[in-house]
Amino acid sequence: RLVFEKEGVYLHTNAKRSNQDTTIPGFIRIVERGGEPALEWSALEDEGRNAAAVFYTKKDGEGGVEDTNFDPGYEPDWAVISTVKRDQVREHPPVKETSQWSFSLPLSELYSLRRSRFSLGRNFLVFTSRGGHPLPPLHFHRGGTRELLRALQRYIILAPSPVDGRLFLAYPHDSGALSQSFDELHLFDDGSSDLVSRFIQDPYATTFGGFSKVTNFFRGALRPPDSPFHSRGPQDHHGPPSADDEPGFELITCGVELGPKPDVTRGQPLDKWEEFLDPEGRVKDPQQIKELVFRGGITPSLRKDVWKFLLGFYPWNSTVKEREDILRMKTDEYFRMKVQWKSVSEEQEMRNSLLRGYRSLIERDVSRTDRHNTFFSGNDNPGLALLNDVLMTYCMFNFDLGYVQGMSDLLAPLLFVTQNEVESFWCLTGFMEMVHQNFEESQEAMKQQLLQLSLLMKALDPELLDYLDSQDSGSLCFCFRWLLIWFKREFSFEDILSLWEVLWTRLPCENFHLLMAASILESQRGEFIGSDHDFNTILKHINELTMKLDLQTVLRGAEANYLQLACCKVGNILEEDTFIWT
Repeated sequence: RLVFEKEGVYLHTNAKRSNQDTTIPGFIRIVERGGEPALEWSALEDEGRNAAAVFYTKKDGEGGVEDTNFDPGYEPDWAVISTVKRDQVREHPPVKETSQWSFSLPLSELYSLRRSRFSLGRNFLVFTSRGGHPLPPLHFHRGGTRELLRALQRYIILAPSPVDGRLFLAYPHDSGALSQSFDELHLFDDGSSDLVSRFIQDPYATTFGGFSKVTNFFRGALRPPDSPFHSRGPQDHHGPPSADDEPGFELITCGVELGPKPDVTRGQPLDKWEEFLDPEGRVKDPQQIKELVFRGGITPSLRKDVWKFLLGFYPWNSTVKEREDILRMKTDEYFRMKVQWKSVSEEQEMRNSLLRGYRSLIERDVSRTDRHNTFFSGNDNPGLALLNDVLMTYCMFNFDLGYVQGMSDLLAPLLFVTQNEVESFWCLTGFMEMVHQNFEESQEAMKQQLLQLSLLMKALDPELLDYLDSQDSGSLCFCFRWLLIWFKREFSFEDILSLWEVLWTRLPCENFHLLMAASILESQRGEFIGSDHDFNTILKHINELTMKLDLQTVLRGAEANYLQLACCKVGNILEEDTFIWT
């Protein structure tokens, strides 16, 4: 008896060094066979044949072979996919083998379910049998996790693990289990407005449910204390929270109506450099440089010099002589790290799954990064070799993080501007200091940013947010890529050079990229409000904005948003809890 069925569920095989596609479309089903419920997945190409057959194994023939390849990336939960030997397979409802990857797992054999890290807004699940063997990850490209979980609850209870917030253990129903509703679990809710918080067990989910009232969330909250855009009054006595603080509040109102958006004009790019240096080469007024860059960017011919200050390669107060010493020291340090991975033999690498996985992922990403740019186009391009070497060396520099998909997007513009392996590497380390939390496994920083963007929209354009919420889009999950790699895929390569140097100034606030995202969303309100868009067409429309946005218009809108919020004059910033934007 077919209990549940969902199409558009892709199995990721992680197959390497073969011609096999790593993503296979198919169906997920819950089927009762002889009264025994089972979770089954079968490939789309197998439809019309017999039912799914292989019981959590992916190898044909007798004696399964374990696959120990490790491929770290956005989704390490499915980076290691092991198989089980056939003699470990228990005899359950008989099925015939039809596919290398199809599986059927009786729910009585389901031990746990692990949810995704919300990578680029796509849901995936990893199921593990009671033998401890994970099935290949299932990616729900068209949603459906909520419905699947509802169907599973007819047969089992999913209880959160006390030691891992992303892991849920499966238990059979008991007499009191029927009183526990799906919504009480707060696992997945890809059909609701708070997708992010429920889907990923966001520690900040309480901000959607509400705790202490915020009378004025924004006054002073967007400005760093030393910014020329901000002068703290005596009432602004709150400091920024620590990284571990969990703000418990709900944004109720800004306290007064926001005034009209001010008109904002952009300036001319910074086109002089030497006149800002003293006789020994120190930058006389770094804050003035930052303000000029924020207002108009940098002339291309000066980028190579100024970027190294914005990204911390050189201290602002360093002399020419000191910078020569720094370059020499940094060059030596870089090549010492490069030698570490270059000197690893093939035999050694065969025993180092971590390095092997990083190398494979980097090679794959390098081959498709900015290939339209002449610096990286064509085969055997030296620019590609430099891209590869810098990213491999970064793995030696930051063992804990290593390489994560998307970092090649951050490096390519740096390498293009500096045209220097060593300088681009150290500029990358400076850039990663600003965004490294975006790439961490927990994805807490990304979840918090999506929440903050939602709060921003609630103040700036509540009507638009309400509309998106009514179409199951209030989580703003479609903005994930924007925030992850700072709009790298949304604007042209040249525009990204201009945008990033503006963002690196950290003016007028460190989270100016969120105001950028809000500006883009506001620019689309005429497309959305009053339309018949649903979640899928909203997502499609947002994706189609790529390369169609005018950077200067978006920047003006973002700064206008900042000024509009900064002028919101109401008493205290917060009651009870502090949430200062830095």
